[in-house]
Amino acid sequence: MEPRQAHGEHQHEQEGGEPADGAVSRQQWTWSVLAGMASYLDAGSIVALGAGLALFQSYLHLSSGAVGALAAIGPNAIGCAIGAFIGGRLGDKLGRKRIYKYDLLVYALGILCIALAFNAPMLFVGTLVVGIAVGADVPTSLALVAEFSPAKARGKLLGFTQVAWGAGPLVVLILAYLLAPLDLLGIRIVFLHLFVVALVTWALRRRLTESPRWQSAADGGKQVQPHHRVRALFSGANLRALVWTATIYVFWNIAAGTGGIFTPYIIKTLHAGSQAASVALSAVGFAIGMIATPLLFMKYADHSHRVRRIMWGVGGVMQVVAYGAYLVFPFTVPVIILNIVLFAVGGALAGEAFYKVFSQELFPTMLRGTAQGFTFGVARTCLGVWSLFVPTLASAGIRPVAALLALFLLVSAAVGYFFMPNTSGKSLEQIESERSAVPG
Repeated sequence: MEPRQAHGEHQHEQEGGEPADGAVSRQQWTWSVLAGMASYLDAGSIVALGAGLALFQSYLHLSSGAVGALAAIGPNAIGCAIGAFIGGRLGDKLGRKRIYKYDLLVYALGILCIALAFNAPMLFVGTLVVGIAVGADVPTSLALVAEFSPAKARGKLLGFTQVAWGAGPLVVLILAYLLAPLDLLGIRIVFLHLFVVALVTWALRRRLTESPRWQSAADGGKQVQPHHRVRALFSGANLRALVWTATIYVFWNIAAGTGGIFTPYIIKTLHAGSQAASVALSAVGFAIGMIATPLLFMKYADHSHRVRRIMWGVGGVMQVVAYGAYLVFPFTVPVIILNIVLFAVGGALAGEAFYKVFSQELFPTMLRGTAQGFTFGVARTCLGVWSLFVPTLASAGIRPVAALLALFLLVSAAVGYFFMPNTSGKSLEQIESERSAVPG
């Protein structure tokens, strides 16, 4: 098996243009940017919807229940879950390229439907379509990044997609802030910006090639795990990895998703600030996350298993404290800023970036997209169910929401820290070989 793995690794090195020693070629950075645009469009659509929720509610006379339902079916939740379940599996069966080649066209149509919505059905249909499209794109795009990354720079390149995840909301929120005087028209323009970005990204992605690791595994060249069926995920090392990644992400994502889509809504409806102020405060959080990710996560994530655990532990504590602050202090702008800063920096250390890394490292090539599609879908489904209740809970004040989010973050932090597997610096083939050798 070793010669075949070595050949596979050598083939990958040649394909990427750099040896797997942590050096990253210009081509690998380009591929990461284009694949990472899935995260830009995912998060951008979530936050655009969040920034416009109160305005759409007023324009279309939506009830609090309808607002919750809209958040639940979109890119933040159930729509995305449907897309992830389907897209992740198809990416493993048909290849990464076939999925990301077309899903952005579907995304663009959904975004256009939202931007032009003049009634509730248009708004709901567009939101669902966008959710499905980004859900299909994320697991296949991340698998592509992982499969062409050098072993000692995998965290760096996957972390870069998280920078893109922050860039989408930041651009959206800056536009929403500048266009706030236009009210709903401003939000429509924000969505049209996402439409243009999606089409440009789709055009540039047409130059991407298929993942050489997936191609080789599909041809039977270097796949250690002999069974590629979905049921292989639910036994042995795969099941343990599935439970672990799902746990850390489900509980973290509920908090992150609530902040991403509901922060402007809660700030405005609880009278802590104006529409413009609520959007500006949200933008600060994403800006801090974009700075913290390259300075902290991308710099240290590939160093060692010990460093990864320290990063996760510190980040987990910061995020629990971020929402714990709402239980102690009044819901005012200074406390909101404290929450945003702590959660943004903590999230860079112990959040979605690490989930992305481990979701790629812990599963065999022919089940990689399926596994992440499953955990990503479960997390977004849970967030969707939770979103149905957030407007009602928030109407009673911030404390009920904050208490539950602090508890969820504590669960994610503890499980991530105490059960983190040691995969740092290892090739995907080495990790797969080691995990398949462990008795189920």
